[in-house]
Amino acid sequence: METPKYLRVVLKLSGEALAGNQGYGINPEVVNSIATQIEDIARLNVQIAIVVGGGNIWRGVAGSAKGMDRATADYMGMLATVINALALQDGLEKIGVDSRVQTAIEMRSVAEPYIRRRAIRHMEKGRVVIFAAGTGNPYFSTDTTAALRAAELEAEVILMAKQVNGVYDSDPRKNPHARKFESMTYIDMLNRGLAVMDATATSLCMDNNIPLVVFNINDRGNIMKAVIGETVGTYIGGELIG
Repeated sequence: METPKYLRVVLKLSGEALAGNQGYGINPEVVNSIATQIEDIARLNVQIAIVVGGGNIWRGVAGSAKGMDRATADYMGMLATVINALALQDGLEKIGVDSRVQTAIEMRSVAEPYIRRRAIRHMEKGRVVIFAAGTGNPYFSTDTTAALRAAELEAEVILMAKQVNGVYDSDPRKNPHARKFESMTYIDMLNRGLAVMDATATSLCMDNNIPLVVFNINDRGNIMKAVIGETVGTYIGGELIG
């Protein structure tokens, strides 16, 4: 059995990750694949919290750009994250992984309200906790939610699952000569203007000394590699590793 490097983690999943190649909505096969990978690390007695986005269903910023009230558009995005969280919970529990969904906006018929101590207790009992509805406030991204929850739960790392296999100096989908970073500091990331996460989330991670591992969720096994400390994607922290 593998030995985990991190014993309490926050996994940040974008809504787009749940859509797979179809680009929108929820792909049950992708949900099942992610759930199975989460099961693998849960077997190592790693405490897992997940922050899920909603971009596969609705993006508040996009709605605002087309004339919708920004706060209303953001609240719609929060509701989209709840849909994704329930889909992920269903995928986890179908393979026997006990989980709880906690929402920043109360909707007791489908999920628990977010309570920090209750979330920690669930994790200590081996349950996967899925956080939905962002911070419960408009104008904040789910990246900020991940950083905030990681700080509140005293998580050792944020695992940021993306559609690319790390951080590059330019978009690798547009520039075939883009250079990938194996590791970098948060200050270096900010100085280079790399949009890995928004400035609010970055500040929270820096202030609380929470490292970030950015990797490709489409490569099966990458979550496990990140948890056990193998080199995968890009490591971002207060100091360089290696």
